[in-house]
Amino acid sequence: MTGAPKGTGGSSGAGTEVPGPRAARRGRLLGLVLARGVWSTRVVGAENVPLEGPVLLAPNHTGVADGPVVAGVTPRPAHLLVKESMFTGPVGMILRGAGQIPVDREGGRAALATALGVLRRGGVVGVFPEGNRGRGDAADARAGVAWLALNGHAPVVPVAVLGTRRTGESVGHVPGFRRRFVVEFGAPIVLERPPGVSGRDALVLANDTVRTALATLVAEASARTGIELPTDDPNRQTRA
Repeated sequence: MTGAPKGTGGSSGAGTEVPGPRAARRGRLLGLVLARGVWSTRVVGAENVPLEGPVLLAPNHTGVADGPVVAGVTPRPAHLLVKESMFTGPVGMILRGAGQIPVDREGGRAALATALGVLRRGGVVGVFPEGNRGRGDAADARAGVAWLALNGHAPVVPVAVLGTRRTGESVGHVPGFRRRFVVEFGAPIVLERPPGVSGRDALVLANDTVRTALATLVAEASARTGIELPTDDPNRQTRA
């Protein structure tokens, strides 16, 4: 299982230079200001994030606030994969300074190589399995998280993010001041290639395991908190 899977994202224009932990700490501080100061974010299950070693975060994805909120409330500084088109102008400077990883959705190999480098130095990487902002119910998942888990030997922590987009709001809508969010970290999942199973089949099994765990966590967290997922999916035509 050495090649990056197809359909997981795209090649990064930034190459495969691995961002350092100091940059991720800056990103966590900025995200924390947004999550706690601008918005009102409740965190559940932070103890489920391993305190040492490589870790993959797998959040659901509904709105533009998901990335900074997850980065801000995660117990350890994390490098999130962010669409390459965001890395322009002042926003791009902030993202690069925060150690985030640009990903071009046409391929994915360079971004995955960068993320793998972070895992191999014992860092934390965040990847949205759904790939695009939408309903956030994890009905579909790309294979990038599973590939990184199998090749980077990192546990996957599913993350339910609720409240960042409501029905009728666009995927790029910035939530209003003090809107209530909930971020719930699920139990870590350890993925391994079963004996006698081909690399391709192991990737399919691992990806389905991640998708199922995330979908279950999101549904249960929504039921517990009363924060519903948006019922529309404006991202059918607009890639996030």
